[in-house]
Amino acid sequence: MKTRTIGFIGGGNMATSLMSGLIASGHSPQQIWVSDTAPATLQSHRDHLNVNVASDNLKVVQEVGVVVLAVKPQILREVALQIAPLVKQKHVLVVSIAAGISQTSLALWLGSDTAIVRCMPNTPALVLTGATALHANANVDEEQKDLAENILRAVGISLWVEQESELDAVTAVSGSGPAYFFLMMEAMEKTALEMGLNERTARLLVQQTALGAAKIALESAESPTQLRERVTSPGGTTQKAIETFQQNGFADLVGKALLAARDRSIEMSKQLGAD
Repeated sequence: MKTRTIGFIGGGNMATSLMSGLIASGHSPQQIWVSDTAPATLQSHRDHLNVNVASDNLKVVQEVGVVVLAVKPQILREVALQIAPLVKQKHVLVVSIAAGISQTSLALWLGSDTAIVRCMPNTPALVLTGATALHANANVDEEQKDLAENILRAVGISLWVEQESELDAVTAVSGSGPAYFFLMMEAMEKTALEMGLNERTARLLVQQTALGAAKIALESAESPTQLRERVTSPGGTTQKAIETFQQNGFADLVGKALLAARDRSIEMSKQLGAD
């Protein structure tokens, strides 16, 4: 990645993860700026990451070539309108990780000529195993796409979608997805306790099993269906469990849940945005 000074407006958990990931991958802390309304947050970033901090968003925009909008969606409009004149003047790349705010809304607030990349990261980015989908508007050039991708790649995998509308599906699959697996783990742990295992044993077994299954899936060229069939012996315990899932509409329930999440993402975009 061509070295650029990167600024974060909002210094919360996701911004902290991105800054930490960038530094771990070799980006100089002195080429990172962050602004936040909480003095304690800024002090923490100065002490632990050695990055530049400011209480003024405009100071950050003035100093950088890439601005990452990492504030809550509910206040993004206010922040965007505040920095818009300087963004237009400097022609900086704007990367938004705020859920539910469309590029149409961002362009209306920041200026129609602004280069904007909208991203949908997920919470495993906090432990550098995130999955992020990105979409660029027509003002983003190839070098800027590389810059945006490398920022998000610092905390996991990143990939591009062709249509911005696909980000609603991404939100349903990977954005909200960690909670689905936590729900499954929660249910497994609860039943393990009911079957007589102690809490520590139940939790460790569930966690390590989830990690192992994910690792096998990532490292294998086989589909989830093939992997499932490979560990399901005819007439065995796994087959009995799988049949119970299937007979009770497991796949259909998962489908309904993801569609509900996608539809809510679309609804939120209309509520929070300007379009």
